[in-house]
Amino acid sequence: MSQIPVNKNITAGLIDAWHEQHQDETPRPYMGISMLGHECPRYLWLMFRWAVREKFSGRMLRLFRTGQLKEEQFADDLKRIGCIVTHTGKNQLTVSFGGWVKGHPDGIIESGLPEAPKTPHVVEFKTHNDKSFEELKKKGVKEAKFMHWTQCQVYMLGRKLDRALYLAVNKNNEELYAERVKLERTEAQDLVRRGEDIAVEPFMPMGLSKDPTFYKCKMCPCWSFCHQTHQTTELNCRTCRHFSPDCDGRAMCSLYRMEIPYENQLMGCTDYTVHPDLGSHNP
Repeated sequence: MSQIPVNKNITAGLIDAWHEQHQDETPRPYMGISMLGHECPRYLWLMFRWAVREKFSGRMLRLFRTGQLKEEQFADDLKRIGCIVTHTGKNQLTVSFGGWVKGHPDGIIESGLPEAPKTPHVVEFKTHNDKSFEELKKKGVKEAKFMHWTQCQVYMLGRKLDRALYLAVNKNNEELYAERVKLERTEAQDLVRRGEDIAVEPFMPMGLSKDPTFYKCKMCPCWSFCHQTHQTTELNCRTCRHFSPDCDGRAMCSLYRMEIPYENQLMGCTDYTVHPDLGSHNP
């Protein structure tokens, strides 16, 4: 009698491999609001310059998908308790400050939130594991998840609202956590200004640490660049010394004195010369 082969996770491996092969590698053209709270200015600069491209495992990509699917469930649950929720999913708003800083809040609660029925709120939906969720409950979003808090702040500033709802779920047991966040206008303005300044900065800022064993650096996708190679492998307009972003959010070429369309930025041109802070190689 034939036996079922020993499970070697072939199916699971193929699913993850498919996601890895089909992940969207198209970089965003702007400084994302979700990144503004990152404490390392070099990380933000390298990401904006497309000098480091982060690739994710299939498992992580599926986790991202789970988070996206949860957003629709969050919105539906809010509607079930009487909230008027708009601009979710594919209908998300774009928040822009006229330069490079842009992003898309998860939604807007127009009215009906039980704690403040008449007050509009920006809403941010997040998923957490057990450890992260317990820390969130103990410390609150600002201390436990500062980057999430900064998202709420900048979205409120951009939408001219002074309240946000941070709604989170523990992925392991479906426990919910809700926290109303108040706009801290000065801090929000400082975050936007910081993002714009880093975007137009012509030279690479200092990193968070020069120690390659520092735990925050070890977890960073820029670790190899900062602590080993000091050279980008990405050849595109943004890693070129002629890339000159202006304060109005335009990608300019200092060599040809013209604005560079997004599609052209991805490829670069025959006059590409690597930025001096990003290496010494040229095609």
